[in-house]
Formats: sequence, C-alpha cells, structure tokens
Amino acid sequence: MPEKIKVAACQLLTSEDVEQNTSKVLEKLDACAEMGIQIAAFPEGCLFGYCCRQDYWEAISPLVFKEAEVKISEACRRHQMAVIVGSAHHANGNWHNDLAIFDRQGILKYRYGKTFLAGEKWCINNRGKLPVVRLAGVDCCFIICHDVRYPELVKLPAAMGAQICFFCSCESGLLAEYKLSAYRAMPISRATENGIYLVMANTPADPDDLKASGSSHGNSKIVHPDGNVIKEAGFFGDEIVVATINLSQAKGAMAKRTYNEETILRDWFRQGCEFVVKI
Repeated sequence: MPEKIKVAACQLLTSEDVEQNTSKVLEKLDACAEMGIQIAAFPEGCLFGYCCRQDYWEAISPLVFKEAEVKISEACRRHQMAVIVGSAHHANGNWHNDLAIFDRQGILKYRYGKTFLAGEKWCINNRGKLPVVRLAGVDCCFIICHDVRYPELVKLPAAMGAQICFFCSCESGLLAEYKLSAYRAMPISRATENGIYLVMANTPADPDDLKASGSSHGNSKIVHPDGNVIKEAGFFGDEIVVATINLSQAKGAMAKRTYNEETILRDWFRQGCEFVVKI
C-alpha cells in the first residue's frame, strides 16, 4: 500500500448528450494525467447530465454508455489512472444509476449502483453488496448523492478497511438554499465519524440557469479523516480539486472500534459488515 496518493474530484457540468459529455471527461482525464493524479472521480450521472426524464431512458440505447465507457477505459490504461465516473447501465430489464469504477489498467472493477434513490423513477436501486475496491493500491468505498444521508453505507466498508470514500453527487441547486448547510455537513461527517478520507465530486451550478436540471451547487471537496476540508471548489465552473493525501492518517479507527469493542452495537454491526465485498 502506498504511503501517499494523489486524488482528484472533477467538478463537471454536463448535458443529456453522452458523446459530448464523454469528450469532456476525457479532456479532464488528460489534465489529471498532467498533474500526476492516481485516482480521479466524476459526479453522479456525469455521462447523461443526470437526466431523469422517462422519455430519455425509453429512447436511449445501453450501447451509448458501453461505447463511452470503452473510451474512458482506454484513457485509464493510457494514463495509468483509476477513474470513478457517474454512468448508467441496463440489466435484467432495468436501468441502474451507477458508478463505473475503473482501475489503472482500464479494467471495469465494479459497478456501484445508488442504494437510496432520491425519487428517480427511471432506475432501480442497488440490491447487491457494498463494495470495497482496491484502486491504485488503496481500498476505497463509494456512495452516490442521496446515499450520503445513510452513514452505514460508509461505516460498514470503513470497518472492513476502506481508507477513501468517493462520494459522487448531483445534489439540489443553489436555489434550495435551506439544504446547503446539510450538504456541507454530511460529507464532512462521513469522513470524521469513520476516520477516513472523503473525495466529493459534485456537479456545479449553471450560471446561465440556476433552475437547470442536471446542475447542482458545486463545492466538490476533499476531506481529511479529522473532518477538515483540505480543498474545495466554488459553486460554479468546471474545476479539478486536487490533494496528495497521507494514507497513514486514514486508519478508520472509529468504524473499526464499532466492530471490535464490546458494546450493545457490536453483534448488530458485525452482521452488517457481511454485506461488504472486497474486490
């Protein structure tokens, strides 16, 4: 396991045009490669502009996403960079809002589907395991947008060794001002209550239309295990938030204490840890 690793949260405003979005992702990956990034994360629904219209999903072909992911896979291999990107796939008659998780060789290691949907009607939620995927030599876990409100989705993988949580989101926009305080608090809490890093890639606001669907409020960030924000983006604009993080400081101490210490929670928590799968 490396002592230090360079990670990036790629804040990116995209549209319903998958091909155009893929080009934007590839451009950001080229920029990340120049900075020596080892793991880069992109927002929820990055490849489809987080479009939730039913007619969009009835018309679009799953092949469009497969073709996009092939290009991203090739970029991962070319740059020797692990990448997490908000994508979608169709299986068993259903669409899934998921993260395509690639290693440095461009291999699709896992698809994490959103566990707790935020009212999406076009997809179904994750019914499988909670993955801990080794990327660039580091054990990582994943949550998508509304998932951040359910602490167990991070605590269980953290107890099983995850040192970085990648949080990919497209949250409410700036006009939902009453939500912004909670949106800032929750990712910080997920880091500090477990003692691991959190890398948040969120969609920015659209300066031309604050009500635009598929936009959010930005503030992509990297959070230290002690809860301090190392670096953070603004509300607007495409931006790459970068930090070199010291993995010796991501011990997962609080999560592991829940697993190990003899309390009234231990047996219950250990049963929950059986839902975690290490990849």
